[in-house]
Amino acid sequence: MVDLVAGAIADPVRREILELLRAGPLPAGEIAGRFTITRPAISRHLRVLRESGLVRDETVGRQRMYALEPAALGELAAWIASMVAAPVWEQRLDALETEVYRTRRERREQHEAHPNRKTGSDG
Repeated sequence: MVDLVAGAIADPVRREILELLRAGPLPAGEIAGRFTITRPAISRHLRVLRESGLVRDETVGRQRMYALEPAALGELAAWIASMVAAPVWEQRLDALETEVYRTRRERREQHEAHPNRKTGSDG
């Protein structure tokens, strides 16, 4: 599903359609009216968005209404978050490890320089 969603939002027209639908459901004709491309092209974009699960449609009278399904973005958002978070945690853990080694080295050097002196953590 991540591939379908990523492919669907790769197109700028489809991203703009999603932005329009953030405000609420719209009929297909009104969506098409906001673009300079043909109605059949908009229809194809809406089909891709529907097949990816990003929008749902229903017929209301003679109109086909489209609504945003933001939950479909959840799996992609989780994947992106994992890609972004991993390096941050790795950097933080590396920094912590460096600090632990530095502190140990400083205490060892202090102890070697003053073997009879007690440090705060020694007792």
